[in-house]
Amino acid sequence: MPTVDGATIIARSLRDQGVEHMFGVLGVPVYPIAGAAKKEGIKFYSFRNEQAASYAAGAVGYLTGRPGVCLAVSGPGMIHAIAGLANAWSNCWPMLLIGGANDSYQNGLGAFQEAPQVEAARPFVKYAARPDSMARMPFFIEQAIRHSMAGRPGATYIDLPGDFISGEIDEESVRYSQKYEEPPRPFADPTAVEQALDLLRSAENPLVVVGKGAAYARAEDEVKEFIETTQLPFLPSPMGKGLLPDDHPLSVAAARSYALQNADVIFLVGARLNWIMHFGAPPRFRADVRTIQLDISAEEIGNGVPAEVGLVGDARSVLSQLNESLRNKPWQYPAETTWRVGIAKKAQDNQAGTEPLLNDDAVPMGYYRALREMRDRLPKDVILVSEGANTMDIARAVLPSFFPRHRLDAGSFGTMGVGTGFAIASSVVHPDKKVVALLGDSAFGFSGMEVEVACRFNLPIVFVVFNNNMGGGQRYVVNAHYEQIIEAFGGKGYYVNTPEEFGTALTDAIGDPTPSLINVMIDPKAQRRPQQFEWLTR
Repeated sequence: MPTVDGATIIARSLRDQGVEHMFGVLGVPVYPIAGAAKKEGIKFYSFRNEQAASYAAGAVGYLTGRPGVCLAVSGPGMIHAIAGLANAWSNCWPMLLIGGANDSYQNGLGAFQEAPQVEAARPFVKYAARPDSMARMPFFIEQAIRHSMAGRPGATYIDLPGDFISGEIDEESVRYSQKYEEPPRPFADPTAVEQALDLLRSAENPLVVVGKGAAYARAEDEVKEFIETTQLPFLPSPMGKGLLPDDHPLSVAAARSYALQNADVIFLVGARLNWIMHFGAPPRFRADVRTIQLDISAEEIGNGVPAEVGLVGDARSVLSQLNESLRNKPWQYPAETTWRVGIAKKAQDNQAGTEPLLNDDAVPMGYYRALREMRDRLPKDVILVSEGANTMDIARAVLPSFFPRHRLDAGSFGTMGVGTGFAIASSVVHPDKKVVALLGDSAFGFSGMEVEVACRFNLPIVFVVFNNNMGGGQRYVVNAHYEQIIEAFGGKGYYVNTPEEFGTALTDAIGDPTPSLINVMIDPKAQRRPQQFEWLTR
């Protein structure tokens, strides 16, 4: 009777569940899984650290709607990868972490790298399990995929003992599970749909906030129809950017604080009133603001700020309900109102305040001047990964987004070190797109060695490091040559001091398929322009 080894069972189960990309660090006892995965057509990308690999797996979940997989060795390797579990948990992205473990018969004996891995993963996952037999591993893998995608997406974990991976059993005893297809897209209560539209019609200062949840739901067409039908002003969240292009005439991003502070009715479309949205609290919001919340999770409705109308369902489905109702009973917010005039005036004032910074040719460069070079030279369909404090925050205001899911940043968890993993995942998922990773020098330090992965797999990523020789209030080595790191692995490095040098390097790097890194010298004293409200991140 033919036999099959555990690694092959695992790889086939992942293949059957639609897994295409796996990231990780190889070692005992997971070596055989990576080899079996390759034989089953799954692309495996070996990283230098499990942390960055786990970030990449989560990013694949966001970009594709199906979980990416991180493969980690037992003990310390699995613990490193919890960083990605936590990031996916906070951002509500599907991913699966597979952790190798000591042989099952060694539990409790002080085995090599023995650790309570299931318990360690559990606070950050929707599902964590150790299969009870080799024959039932396909069942547990299907369960992990199902839980990661269904309802509010999130991370899952499977713990695999070494003897399950390397052992062999009769092939006939294995029952593979059917692929878990796209989860249901629930609709909202029709009564609540009409209540939401009635509330918007009654508003003097309405505002739609389009969040990352709508981007994950692939609701861009429905969002566009809703906004252009109603002519409501909208504000994208940091990763909701691109569902509608940033140059859309109804976008109020250039007057963000003013819009949030003065709106009397806010419609949250897949956005949460967390720290990014200042908790929906005064003085950043009106004390009497009324909210409509559209969220896949009923528990999120009214969290922090009572919701006048709750729309529990999938963003794409619920927006289609709203659009259908508007076709039957058309309504548009008026073209000329005090609210529109106030938003336009504030946007104009903000842009006027930024213009001198964008045109300041002083050397060393300020953030805005360097970002102007990127704004003017990046392809419109670039996938932009951005992280770092000032680097990310200022770039959000200067660099426009035109397509959904083309901008990834530190996200809801505010995670530093995600940039290289996110960039690699983006390039793997979208090999036809140019990927640019814009990182502060502090952020680059978290996972900069992963540029070797980009070189090894010939991923045409442009890494841009804004180097102000500072991080977290501490001084780094002055004018460090980060570009030499990628040169050591066969990539191209650029060290630039002036806007002209940066512009030339950026044009060259974008047109070259070779992985590259541009080390941009930024004035250590440069800051973002004064803000009315700081982020609530104490």
